[in-house]
Amino acid sequence: MTLFQVVAILLTLAALFSYVNYKYIRLPMTIGVMVLSLAVSLAVIGLALLGVPVRGPAEKLLGAINFEAVLLRGMLAFLLFAGALHIKFDDLRSQAGAVTVLSTAGVVVSTFIVGALTWLIVGWLHLRESYGLRPIDCMLFGALISPTDPIAVLGMLKTAATPKTLETKIAGESLFNDGFGVVVFLVLLQIKSGESATAGHVTLLLFEEVFGGILLGLVTGVVAFHFLRRVDHYQVEVPITIALAMGTYTLGDVLHTSGPIAVVVAGLITGNVGRRLAMSDQTQQHLDTFWELIDEVLNACLFVLIGLAVLVMPFSPRFILAGVLIIPVVLLARWASVAGAVAALRPFRQFKRGAVVIMTWSGLRGGISVALALSLPREPSRDVVLAVTYVVVIFSIVVQGLTVGMLVRRILGPTQSGAPIPGVTGGPGSLQ
Repeated sequence: MTLFQVVAILLTLAALFSYVNYKYIRLPMTIGVMVLSLAVSLAVIGLALLGVPVRGPAEKLLGAINFEAVLLRGMLAFLLFAGALHIKFDDLRSQAGAVTVLSTAGVVVSTFIVGALTWLIVGWLHLRESYGLRPIDCMLFGALISPTDPIAVLGMLKTAATPKTLETKIAGESLFNDGFGVVVFLVLLQIKSGESATAGHVTLLLFEEVFGGILLGLVTGVVAFHFLRRVDHYQVEVPITIALAMGTYTLGDVLHTSGPIAVVVAGLITGNVGRRLAMSDQTQQHLDTFWELIDEVLNACLFVLIGLAVLVMPFSPRFILAGVLIIPVVLLARWASVAGAVAALRPFRQFKRGAVVIMTWSGLRGGISVALALSLPREPSRDVVLAVTYVVVIFSIVVQGLTVGMLVRRILGPTQSGAPIPGVTGGPGSLQ
């Protein structure tokens, strides 16, 4: 199957599911698309059990798609850049402390809580001996499931009427913590493979990935800004932003820095300094329209892939039970990391009533967790981690994603919930 054929099938399914959801189901677009995709996958499995030869072609399609490469080496650059474009420096600066603590210390705390409790659960279910699970495997699961997924979170914020201050904390954290989470994941993966992971090595890796990513994003963002300032022609300026997103992410890979963090920084510069000093009103309008469309199309394709992935996931009753039992563990770890950050920062700033509960429930997991799980070495323990990750991600997107808006309104009431941002589509509290 050629690349063109794969893309054609994926876009066709995304368009079809989007249409059916819009006309008949009326769920938030990304969630509706994933639910339909998941339903089709389960129908294919059911037909295959009845003897209908439909599973083979579906698995062949998915076999031609490298989910890890598609997301971590392709879609992520565009989706992070599109999300960062609409976050204001002033809003982010006012929440810098909360965003920094949640996206660094919060990820580490959550990783250890999830890893330790997962080790107990898989032992109780007798999965350790059967699949060769070691404590490091559980810690790797904790690292890949702890960062909130920026794609899922930004999609959720389009429909949840979140107050502006909370919205900035949630969005800012999700845009930055995946880069830090990947660093933690890589360190643990090196320990698993037997490589040295001394304090000096970890510090160097952290510096290269995080601070190197920030520096790279600053450099490429400023260079792109100077190009944008010298022209007033949206047919030239919009392609410059495309090159900025793709080039920055690619350079991050080449230079061994965090591509996600670099793209977010470049997007923030373009969406703030570039928008204010280098773009006409017409260019801004075309820029927003283009990146909103890219965001919607890629989100639809990504959530189609997440739904279809059930066809190739290694499921068993014990795997599903483990995933169900670990869902409250992940929520508990999220609550502990958020509550710890709020407690540490409360002497210096005020938090809205119910902030801990709202931020806990709005910390969605998504495709990045699945992609990291797929990148693990192919061994029996990987099957357990992959299946549990998928169960947690499905619960997070469907259950948490559909109920977070109701939770915000219940805790804060309609008068304190977020209002639509002028000139921005996507509903109350939207970022895009």
